[in-house]
Amino acid sequence: MTESAFTTLGVARPIVEALANEGYAEPTPIQQQAIPALLAGRDLLGIAQTGTGKTAAFVLPLLQRLCEEPGRSEPRRPRALILAPTRELAGQIAERISAYGANLRLRHTVIFGGVGQGPQVGALGRGPDIVVATPGRLLDLIGQRHLRLDRVSILVLDEADRMLDMGFVRDMRKILALVPAKRQSLLFSATMSRDVAQIAAEFLRDPVEVRVSPKEITIERINQETIMVDAGAKPDVLAHLLQDESLSRIIVFTRTKHGADKVTKRLVADGIVALAIHGNKSQNNRQTALRRFREGEIRVLVATDVAARGIDVPDVSHVINFDIPNLPESYVHRIGRTARAGQGGSAISLCDRSETGFLRDIERLIKRTIRRREVAGMPHTARERGRPHATADVSQPRTASKPRQQRRRRNRNGQRRAAA
Repeated sequence: MTESAFTTLGVARPIVEALANEGYAEPTPIQQQAIPALLAGRDLLGIAQTGTGKTAAFVLPLLQRLCEEPGRSEPRRPRALILAPTRELAGQIAERISAYGANLRLRHTVIFGGVGQGPQVGALGRGPDIVVATPGRLLDLIGQRHLRLDRVSILVLDEADRMLDMGFVRDMRKILALVPAKRQSLLFSATMSRDVAQIAAEFLRDPVEVRVSPKEITIERINQETIMVDAGAKPDVLAHLLQDESLSRIIVFTRTKHGADKVTKRLVADGIVALAIHGNKSQNNRQTALRRFREGEIRVLVATDVAARGIDVPDVSHVINFDIPNLPESYVHRIGRTARAGQGGSAISLCDRSETGFLRDIERLIKRTIRRREVAGMPHTARERGRPHATADVSQPRTASKPRQQRRRRNRNGQRRAAA
């Protein structure tokens, strides 16, 4: 396909020109399926994960439909609302709106918690056409009468599954009750759980359904490996892996915020420049960490799944799963941070015995076996870490334990004879 492919989908010339300036020439599968339906005014249910191009799939028709509507937005009364689960994702969506709408006379703003509300209240007073928001701060400003949703004609729930995981279900229903019943509604989710299906049934009317499977995203372009390792040896194995300079820009994923801080502290102690990003960090700290990582000032970013939603950094060479995620879809989201824009990438997972069930679930989802490998010269168990020159060679433990096994057998035989 060429640039004209977006035109054949019905995208207006000013938006196509903005896409060309951003280097977009070929619509992705989800864009090909979603854009014509959205331009026709249909509701849409999109099951799609990171790296599919879903942001452009809903932003492009949203921009075009707002331009075609008569009139302008009024102060504190936007015409379109996009809900996102995290500050990072909300910010990323706002950046894409700026890029795709560069040739349009539309205003937008982004509102989220963790920062002072003054600038956000001021932006709402100037009458943005589009508001991108996290649910908590949105409801807070509505409660203070800084914002009304009675003119919203397009409503988007992005990453609805993550919003449900974060406990936003009541907030989402409150927001749905405040927007007009006559509207165009879009819902995007990485998974189709029972809870997501219920929200979709409440939220959408006769929707077009678009699905993009994990294998269609980035799986084929990512070299995936698993290192089987004792849980206590993971920090040593991670530090050893990062000695390889070919790992040029790395995101390390942990399951918890405490784990992210602990891993970061250990890496810094080993002389590796790293920063953590998670929900307990202030917005300024999170933005600073992302900026330094994007600009190459730091090589390693340690993140949790929630904080990583919305991270769009080019040229991430490796994703390392310090903890295997308990949801297989989260694995696909994580590794999708590499192999962006048609490039390749690598994903390495450190798996201990308690996580093998999670690994099997991941392999069932992606329909392939992830290659196991050893790290030469590295301790893979807590016992090996205690040796002066620990290796992955298992012959020494067997030889050393043989006399003890013989003594146990002699003792058991003697006990049997005594009992007889």
